Amino acid sequence: MDETLQLWDWREKIANLYSEIRSSSDVSAAWRLWRNTRSAMFRDHPQSPIEAADRQKFEAPSTFPYDPSLRLTVGLDAVTREHMTVETGADGELSMHSFVRTSGLEARLGGELTLYWIEGYGGGVFLPFVDATSGTETYGGGRYLLDTIKGADLGVARPDGTLVLDFNFSYFPSCAYSLRYVCPLAPSGNRLKGAVKAGERHPDAR
Repeated sequence: MDETLQLWDWREKIANLYSEIRSSSDVSAAWRLWRNTRSAMFRDHPQSPIEAADRQKFEAPSTFPYDPSLRLTVGLDAVTREHMTVETGADGELSMHSFVRTSGLEARLGGELTLYWIEGYGGGVFLPFVDATSGTETYGGGRYLLDTIKGADLGVARPDGTLVLDFNFSYFPSCAYSLRYVCPLAPSGNRLKGAVKAGERHPDAR
């Protein structure tokens, strides 16, 4: 299959996965589906970030156990729009701007997070973060929670202006697995002092 068709197939599968997650009334079952589907794709799909020579022995992305206390409802405060441009290797530059900041994470996780809008055709929401596990139990460059251009979309804000952020769905960027990728990482303002022991982790993190 053509490489572009492979990528299209990968994106479609991820988009369908997150659609199932959003429509499920059983959050823990949706998380198991997320974990199991990603595991199969990482092992078997030609667009896996795992190097081809390593896929046969790769079992699955490792995760913390599901923690319902890290499914949090936050408010969203408007922020002054700040633009930034990030180099992404062969893909060129990625431009994005801040548009809202969470309200309600400080007490639980020691900080708030800014959501970014990726500019360009179509656009999309991007939420990367670093926390106290970064560099030890999880990837040092941080993790992603939302990246709607790539299909990682847990759902829009509610009519009351709140948003559910389920950190159990946090995952490593592709550059955590291969030097073939150059990924945008968390800006300095998206650093949580607390430890987010949910989502993807290093295999030896216990």
